[in-house]
Amino acid sequence: MCVQYLTAANTDWVKTHFDLELPPSGAHDVFPTYPGIIVLKSHNTQRTAIGPARFGLIPAWAKDDDFGRKTYNARSETVSERPSYKNAWSKRHYALALADAFYEPCYESGKAVRTKISQANQEPMAIASIWDTWTEPETGELIVSFSMLTIDANEHPVMRRCHKPEDEKRTVVPLRPDLFDRWLNATPDAALELLNLDSIPDLVFSE
Repeated sequence: MCVQYLTAANTDWVKTHFDLELPPSGAHDVFPTYPGIIVLKSHNTQRTAIGPARFGLIPAWAKDDDFGRKTYNARSETVSERPSYKNAWSKRHYALALADAFYEPCYESGKAVRTKISQANQEPMAIASIWDTWTEPETGELIVSFSMLTIDANEHPVMRRCHKPEDEKRTVVPLRPDLFDRWLNATPDAALELLNLDSIPDLVFSE
């Protein structure tokens, strides 16, 4: 489960892969409720856009924005059924959260060690996510928020090393670049097919 990541800062990489300009970000270290940069596609206009969104999905029916403190990760196995996520999933609100790296606890030493995980080639990554909008009741402000999808990581050579030995092994899904467009244009069935370990590029523990 990812509760902290570093938002991507490589403008050339973003331009090359999405033909978009990376906007400035207010925070490089992103935690739940912080803004992170995402790429999404409107299926009405077919336009791809990039911009900040709040980490931790806030469904339209939420009473306040504190809801997003517990919805930063969505399980792929139940995302289509859980009330918090099913609207975004069924409406094909698929996004890519742009990150330089993310952090997980590694317990191989017997203690929790905050461990940075990045691509083996040191390029930024685009993590499979869903997004939704919520209207702030008092101000009318429209807030875009997102959640990263997670899958079973028991068979992943790097991610199975994270978390306590007795805990379930989970990982977010950084997608290979050849899958970016497929994810943004996916139907729910096609999106589920992409949420697997084969879709993830090589990852390493890094400094």
